[in-house]
Amino acid sequence: MHKEKKPRPLREQALALLARREHSRAELERKLAQSGHAEEDIAALLDDFEARNWLSDRRFAESWVADHRARSGSIKLAFELRQRGVNDGIIEAVLSEHRDSELERAREVWMKKFGTPPAGAQEKARQMRFMQGRGFDPDTIRLLFK
Repeated sequence: MHKEKKPRPLREQALALLARREHSRAELERKLAQSGHAEEDIAALLDDFEARNWLSDRRFAESWVADHRARSGSIKLAFELRQRGVNDGIIEAVLSEHRDSELERAREVWMKKFGTPPAGAQEKARQMRFMQGRGFDPDTIRLLFK
C-alpha cells in the first residue's frame, strides 16, 4: 500500500532548497511551482526572502561563477546564468570582476586538455574550436595561440 506523500509547506521547502546551495529567484520559483504551490504565495515568499537577503541573484551568480569558471569562459558563464533567470546587469557586474583572469583560465583549460602547441593549421583550428565551445571569446583565444 502506497502512502501519499504530503507536500512540504512552502516556506519549509524553499528554505531546504536554499540550505543546499544558492539558487536564483527564477530557479527557486520554478522548483516551488513544480511542487504545486500557488504562484502568488511563491512570489510573496520570495519577496520576503529577498528583503531578508536570504535569496540573492547577485550572490547566486557569484557562487555559480566561482564554481564553474575553472572550466568555462565568460560567454558560456553568461549564457548559463541567463538560463537560470539572472538579469544581464548582474551577470555583467559579476563577470567584469573576473575579466583579468580570463586569459589565465583559458591557458589552464587549454593546458589540461592539450598541453602541447598545435602541430599544424588543422590541429590549431580544432583546438580553437574546443576553446570556443568552452565559452572563451575570440580575442582571448587569439591571445592564447600567439
